[in-house]
Amino acid sequence: MENLPVEVIGNILSRLGAAREVVIASATCRKWREAFRKHLHCLSFNSNDWPVFRDLLTSRLEILITQTIFQTTGLQGLTILMDDVDEFSASTVIAWLMYTRESLRILYYNVRTSPNLNILDICGRHKLEMLSLAHNTIIGVEPNYQRFSCLNSLSLSYVSISALDLNLLLTACPKLESLSLINPEIAMSDAQVSVELSSPTLKTIYVEAISLDKFILEADSLEDMHLKDCALEQFELIGKGTLKRFQIDDVSVIHLDIGEIAENLEVIDVSNFTIIWPKFYHMISRSSNLRVLRLWDVVFDDEDDIVDLETIAICFPYLSHLSLSNDLRDGVIHYGLEGSYHLHNVVVLEVGWTVISDIFSQWVEELLQRCPNLEKLIIHGTVSDTKTPEECQILANFTSSIVRLMRQYMHVDVYFEYE
Repeated sequence: MENLPVEVIGNILSRLGAAREVVIASATCRKWREAFRKHLHCLSFNSNDWPVFRDLLTSRLEILITQTIFQTTGLQGLTILMDDVDEFSASTVIAWLMYTRESLRILYYNVRTSPNLNILDICGRHKLEMLSLAHNTIIGVEPNYQRFSCLNSLSLSYVSISALDLNLLLTACPKLESLSLINPEIAMSDAQVSVELSSPTLKTIYVEAISLDKFILEADSLEDMHLKDCALEQFELIGKGTLKRFQIDDVSVIHLDIGEIAENLEVIDVSNFTIIWPKFYHMISRSSNLRVLRLWDVVFDDEDDIVDLETIAICFPYLSHLSLSNDLRDGVIHYGLEGSYHLHNVVVLEVGWTVISDIFSQWVEELLQRCPNLEKLIIHGTVSDTKTPEECQILANFTSSIVRLMRQYMHVDVYFEYE
């Protein structure tokens, strides 16, 4: 170990991350202490890593963090996540950020201060590339002054910000490629709760736990969009056909419009969602390059609607991964399997149920016959802890049917995942 270059030791310490571990390791010898002072790149203070953080007086904790940071030079990554910790002095936190901001590239920040601290004022106009803020308030964004010319990733979790300031913040990030919004508190100036965002460089967006009347996103370069646990009356995406991945999970939306930009979609992942099938199909029907289609625990607005697999086979000729899970109704044995079509390129098939029935095994058998080149079958199911004799018999029949069926498909790898 004594022959290691001091720069390599600095990289080793940087990979430890947690400040406590870094300080202990750096006490090994003089050479490691030098690496800590001159070649440490990343440092993390996380109350979840060391519970003692929560037991210390805030003033004592401030001193420990200050002493540790001020021994380093050239930090590129700094994490300060203080959940369930009392408020810090704003002047102390300012000192940490002022000391590191010239070299800082990555900042994860969740610190409550008194008074509230404007991170944008301190870190703007520098070389920050990734910024993650949590439990903070952002007021009065000025794009010309609080400019993040190098920032490509922005995450806001439980942040209070107005709709106008949120859009101005995106304007202040001319190279932004990734945006994450988790349970933001959107301050509105009128009765209608609406947000309009625009970013010509944005490639990925993740939105979770947001409730709005209207959400309009204009992103000409967007490739990946994920909406989760949201309540929206209207969502509209305006772009130039670059979207490749579209995922929605447990979203309530009355009007969903991704316009005429779905033609390059490769992945569609929909779960816990109410579908009006004709309207939904019309929205994605131009996605001729689709590779992955996942419709999981979907509910149809019209009880007579079913997933039209024949149409899927015709319109998505390159589909290779198909995932379907929805309760099969009695008397609908074919359930979307009419016609003589085949899903020739499907090599991975996932099927699932929440309430098992005798129809399920019949449906799986017919579906397998439509996938002549299948390589992998994954079966998901929910089995209650307390089962009636009837449920036990249905499960036994299903298991026997699947075992018999798999003897006909020895070339297919089969996996069972029960909850």
